[in-house]
This record gives sequence, C-alpha cells and structure tokens, in this order.
Amino acid sequence: MHSKNLSILPLVFAIAAGALAPASVTLAASRHAAPAAHKKPAAAAPAAEPTPGQTAVAGGAPALPAKAWLLMDFDSGQVLASANPDEPLPPASLTKMMTSFLVEQALRSGKLKKDELVTTSQNAWCRGSSTESCMYLPLNGQATVIDLLRGIIIQSGNDASKAIAEHMAGSEEGFAKLMNAEAQRLGMTHTHFVNATGLPDPAHKASARDLAILARAIIHDSADFYPIYAEREFKYNNIKQGNRNALLYTDPTVDGLKTGHTEEAGYCLVASSKRNGMRLITVILNTHSAQARADETRTLLGWGFGNFEKATPIQANAAVATAKVKFGKADTVAAGLGSPWSLTVPRGQQVQTSAQINPDLQAPLAKGAVIGKVVATSNGKPVGEAPLVAQADVERAGLMLRAWQHVAYLFGK
Repeated sequence: MHSKNLSILPLVFAIAAGALAPASVTLAASRHAAPAAHKKPAAAAPAAEPTPGQTAVAGGAPALPAKAWLLMDFDSGQVLASANPDEPLPPASLTKMMTSFLVEQALRSGKLKKDELVTTSQNAWCRGSSTESCMYLPLNGQATVIDLLRGIIIQSGNDASKAIAEHMAGSEEGFAKLMNAEAQRLGMTHTHFVNATGLPDPAHKASARDLAILARAIIHDSADFYPIYAEREFKYNNIKQGNRNALLYTDPTVDGLKTGHTEEAGYCLVASSKRNGMRLITVILNTHSAQARADETRTLLGWGFGNFEKATPIQANAAVATAKVKFGKADTVAAGLGSPWSLTVPRGQQVQTSAQINPDLQAPLAKGAVIGKVVATSNGKPVGEAPLVAQADVERAGLMLRAWQHVAYLFGK
C-alpha cells in the first residue's frame, strides 16, 4: 500500500536550507512524505523582528528573528548567548527528544530490549492523513523498540511516539508523567509535557534553556544511541523518509538533534555541532520557515565558534591551594582538581581563578575527598567552577596529639 520511494527528500531538505540554491523551493509530496513535523505546512509566515540576545562577548550577540533562542557550551552547560531563554513556548516535535530520551534510558537500564515488539493501538495509529508526521505503523501491527526509536527521531512519527508511550506507561497520559518527572530531575524548570508528540495543547510548553539541557543530557547519557540523531533517512513499511534537520545535509559538523513545527509553535530546531574539540548546542524557537530555522542555526553556530574558545585555567592534579586540617597527623593537605577542567570563554579574554576551601576540615581525610572549589572569572564575571579535592590521605592523629591540638586551637595557635 505504501510503496512510494521518497529518496528525493534529502535533496529537498538541502535546497530548503539554501545550500543548493538561493531561492526556496516547494515540491509537491505525497501524503506518505509527511513534510511537516505535525501539520501540513502553510505558506511561510512573515519574518519576525530580530530578537537581540545577551552574551559576555564584546559587541553583543547576533539578533535572530525567532521568539526565543539559545547557544550552550556542551561540556560545561554554560549558556553563551540567549534571547528569552526561560519563556515557556510550544515546543512542537522538539517534545520527542524527551520521548526518545526515556526510550534510550530504558534500553540502557534493560527495562526495554531493542528487539522487543510493540503493538500499534487504534489510538496510536496514523490514519493515512497528511496533517501529521508518521512512521506509518500498521494498525494492530508490531514494530521493534529500536525501529520505533528511529521512527521517533528521524521521521518524527507521532504514531511511533504514542505506541512506545502506551507500551512503557500504559497510556500517553501516564507517559507524560514520566516525562515531567524526568524534566524535573534534569532541572528543566520551565517545562510541562502533556503528550509524547508535541501536538498542540495550551498546557504543553518548554523553554529554550530547558530544551538545551535536555539535548545535553541526550548527548552525554545516550552515547550508544546518539548517532541515530545524525541519520539522514529511515525506511520502514517500505516508505523511506528523510530527516527534517536540513543542516545534516549541508554541515558535516552537525550531528543532531530535532526539528519541530506546528502553527502555534512556528518552526523550531535544536542542533549540535562539534568543531575542533568544542561542541555547541543551539535552540531556535518560533521562527517563520524551515529555511529560517536552518539559516538562524547556521548563523548562531558560526558566531559561537568564531567568538568563543576553550580555556584550561588549571591543569588536573595540580596543587591549587593548601588546606588546613584539624586533628590530623599532618596539619595541611594540598588541594587540587580531581579531573580535567576546561571552560568556553570569549576569545582573547583572560581567565582568573580563586580557591575557596571549606572551613573546619578535620581528619581523617581521604585522598580525593572534596574540600572546596575553585572559581573562574573573566572580566570580573564568574564563568565556571570546579571542585577541589584532597591530593593525599590525612590520617587522624593519636589521642595525645589530638589533646594537644585541642589546647592549641583553644588558644588560637
């Protein structure tokens, strides 16, 4: 029934991104192509007024015609530039990043198996309409969990999202509770999920900052599955569909994550790019066209990589400070970093560090125990911090030595 080959779609996406031609191109697509994230696309809305952003870079951040946007450093989670980062907005199919993340976590923990079969219910089934994006699962048919995961990430399948939600939680409503619990655990404080797809609901919202936090968690915690976000197409039920992230076809440094679109949400894109050892995450919410979300992401990535660089304020295991220790065989212990530490800072800016040692340290202390922190600043503003750990064991002194030390501390010696 669904036999039409859609292998032309990658070319369409690349053209839409402005990579192959300066003008936008519109091609008719069959109902199996499901070109919109949720709904059949209407004509592009008028371009919004550029939204200026906040950043530590001299000269300011670019102004992008999106309602909200954000640039985050992956390693530290530091927001490098943003506009309206905490405004809750309709996230459309960006919602499916949480759906896929929960599936990935369940696969990692063993709660789900890759070849486990999931049945498509009447509620999850796409009825052959072109008004929503679908994987085109057969009604009452079965698909493996790993195929559903690809259908969610690559094809943005509403049917795949609903089917796995029902399989994992009994209902989509129950799955939404899992989504919100995970959002709370991750620190997504301006997000509330109502469904697994991102279909419009007045209570279904997420902020640009929260979506970047989620993207960072996917990249960090789902390393085994993250390559799926870079796959350009997926064929299921004899229907080949292309990934709607146009940058995957035009920028080899981009390797994910997700697009979204509804009339309420506008055109949205969360992307990640790694260049010369530095990974950046971008979020674009509510811009006016598929080409705009790709162009604005490209602009933001170019600006970010051009204006920021990696800095290593202190080498790992280097002694940063000397901490006083009470009631130990040694009076002091060296404090240093327990692991490598790097920051992303504006190019050319100097980084200063200051150590803060916890007061009233007492033996015994184990090597590696956290005994303070080091704070990095640039131009007088904090840009990051890292824990300081004891560089050696400090054994507890004997009874007589401790008694003498008590007396000494009593008299302020």
